[in-house]
Amino acid sequence: MLVVGAATLILGCERASKPASPAPQAALDEATQQVTPKAPPIPEAGPLARPKSLRQVGVPDGATRAAIPTDNPQTPEKIALGQRLFFDGGLSADGTVACSTCHDPANAFTDGRPASIGIKGRVGQRNAPTILNALYNKTQFWDGRVKTLEEQAALPIVNPVEMGQPSLDAAAARIAAIEEYQQAFRRVFGRPPNGPDLVRAIASYERTQLSFDSPFDHFIAGDKNAIDGAAKRGWEIFNTRGRCNKCHALMEIKRDVTNFTDNDFHNIGIGIIRHNVVALARQAVQLINSGDAAAIDRAAIQTDMSALGRFLITKKEPDTASFKTPNLRNVLVTGPYFHDGSQETLWDVSDHYNKGDGLQNPYLDVDIQPLALTEADIDDLVAFLASLTSADYKELGVRELARQRELSRTNRPQRDTARAFGPKPPRPKPPGR
Repeated sequence: MLVVGAATLILGCERASKPASPAPQAALDEATQQVTPKAPPIPEAGPLARPKSLRQVGVPDGATRAAIPTDNPQTPEKIALGQRLFFDGGLSADGTVACSTCHDPANAFTDGRPASIGIKGRVGQRNAPTILNALYNKTQFWDGRVKTLEEQAALPIVNPVEMGQPSLDAAAARIAAIEEYQQAFRRVFGRPPNGPDLVRAIASYERTQLSFDSPFDHFIAGDKNAIDGAAKRGWEIFNTRGRCNKCHALMEIKRDVTNFTDNDFHNIGIGIIRHNVVALARQAVQLINSGDAAAIDRAAIQTDMSALGRFLITKKEPDTASFKTPNLRNVLVTGPYFHDGSQETLWDVSDHYNKGDGLQNPYLDVDIQPLALTEADIDDLVAFLASLTSADYKELGVRELARQRELSRTNRPQRDTARAFGPKPPRPKPPGR
């Protein structure tokens, strides 16, 4: 590598008057070898990792209380233990990956990557959703394969692409060797470290990460100057011509101003053409019938079966390539977007919906259709979405909005004006019909 590095340095300054001597073959092989991605350093538990106040403007008191399960009540000691575990790489097989690797508080509890990197540089198929406000989710993961945060906390620990432990018991045994954990588990649970209590503690910490207090929350609370004219126009478009409320609201008549999700699953046209979902569905049926949750989890993260989405769980044809409607709070700072992280900006997301998508997609949701939104409409819609950024992420939001806006001026791969202003394309029939 020193030979290659020196040659690069010299040739970068001026071209040599005669051909350079060939570098050793081993060095050339190493230089041209594909670089294996590496998981980023485990984040520190800084101020943004702390449990959040319940006294934020917009917090739904009743829903927050209802989100705490009776068999895992919150206590300060349990939350503190869960926070420590959340940032501990010792839960992974090689010590390099923690929960916070994919859910970094500095990035609004995401990792900013299309798909996350686990142990040994292994890359999965899914984008890491934010932990913020996950306590309100009716189901967890993009395909809703589990319901509780306890179940959600367990699966990445044993997934070979993520944290890679052979079992939850193996992870518990590893931390049981640490005296401080022995003492903490005995104080909180009255027994030594074990798998079920480990995920109970992590889930308790995750339930403290509620995030409101955005400009939009202040606007809804009565401060009419909390958001600007563009965001106000965007809020109207969101609920009318933009049809965003079809999935990101609970009802048509009364607008949802809390979680912006219907807690349902929809095929919105992402990845349907890149994958032969019919063939994948045939492969998946036997796996689903096995009822092996860990095997289904591996298929969702490690294989092209990821593109099947909710079908992997229900085995129902209409669920093919359907994914969960995400909560839109802090959406500006939790990109890239969609289950595969395929869209970089909110302008890309808006362009995708604006054109209606759905060509060659027999499973497309019935509410996806061309929207005929102008560039000004899309700018207003993005302004509204940006107003959902919580106070904790205000500075990050300002920088990210500027970055996305600048990128949108030169790179709009999803924009298709002719389709956006055209008729709704005919929907093809599912195969075999």
